[in-house]
Amino acid sequence: EYGIPFIMANNIRGGEIQYGACYHISLQQAQTLQKGFAKTGDVLLTHKGTVGEVAIIGRIEFPYLMLTPQVTYYRICDTSKLDTYFLATAFRSNSFQKPLKEEAGGGTRAYIGITAQKGLELSIPQNIEEQKELGNYFQKLDTLITQHRQKHDKLNNLKKAMLEKMFPKAGETVPEIRFEGFNGDWEKTTLGSYTTFRRGSFPQPYGNKEWYGGEGSMPFVQVVDVNKKLSLVDDTKQKISVKAQPRSVFVSKGSVVVTLQGTIGRVAFTQYDCFVDRTILIFQSFSRRTDPSFWAYTIQTKFDLEKKLAPGGTIKTITKEALSSFDVLIPSTEEQVSVGNYFKKLDRLINHHSQQITKLKNIKQACLDKMFV
Repeated sequence: EYGIPFIMANNIRGGEIQYGACYHISLQQAQTLQKGFAKTGDVLLTHKGTVGEVAIIGRIEFPYLMLTPQVTYYRICDTSKLDTYFLATAFRSNSFQKPLKEEAGGGTRAYIGITAQKGLELSIPQNIEEQKELGNYFQKLDTLITQHRQKHDKLNNLKKAMLEKMFPKAGETVPEIRFEGFNGDWEKTTLGSYTTFRRGSFPQPYGNKEWYGGEGSMPFVQVVDVNKKLSLVDDTKQKISVKAQPRSVFVSKGSVVVTLQGTIGRVAFTQYDCFVDRTILIFQSFSRRTDPSFWAYTIQTKFDLEKKLAPGGTIKTITKEALSSFDVLIPSTEEQVSVGNYFKKLDRLINHHSQQITKLKNIKQACLDKMFV
């Protein structure tokens, strides 16, 4: 007996059906419903809750796909008059999405019924070859986006696995994997004895306009300005004025910082000079020569571990005393450089694919706006 995917609106994301997230029902249950069957080549459109997500059903290994009342399927009867990929792309165009969502309303109660869907206008070239040209163009863009996403995800998974294997596990002093030529135990120490650190600061009250912007202002880093890529955002939300700078804490390019409030444990290897808020911890000096990149990954790994050990899986707050007692394991400077460089290269590749995905999505959106009436 087969397990039949039962597709809900939230199972369709980014033009793809997330089969792994679907509920499954038995073939017997599916046959008793006698409706909502979909098959290869159908174009799916979500119309309840999450409105306007589109996907094409590719080759499937199931006898049926079941759809909830949140999803409509469009089946093309005559492919000599209407191209499947063109129809899916036309559904994604702003000229279709805007009236669709206006008709559906907003929020979690958004809904547009079949009758209303039939009333929406869609401009279609009469020439099937033009449809295919348009469909093929966007299909190629989608294929490129998917390829970059797959490479991005594969590298992300590799990085996660290697972070676990190239740093010693809890209770151990030697990593599972290390570069040739390195051996012996890593030195066990604490943050308090290995490094000096402090929080940032900002003059009070925060709302005073003279603390922000103006000639000579500089980037002011808050938690929101530390991204998930071990770096700061390209442009901070706030700029700190010349008058406020002496009352804050300066951090030079190439320093390691970590967030201590809100999203705790997000690490950055700063790519420009800046001033930082009190919600940010800055590592200022070390007891011996330390590779900054290695230290950034060490702190990231340490905070990830502490989050897992914390009640509920979340660190609520961290005192300076608690930070000082954090155990860390440190290899020779030469091994630090090798490990740091390895993960820097991985991150560069991951960021490259992320940037390509963003670039291709922007091209796709621009073309959707310009190539459809």
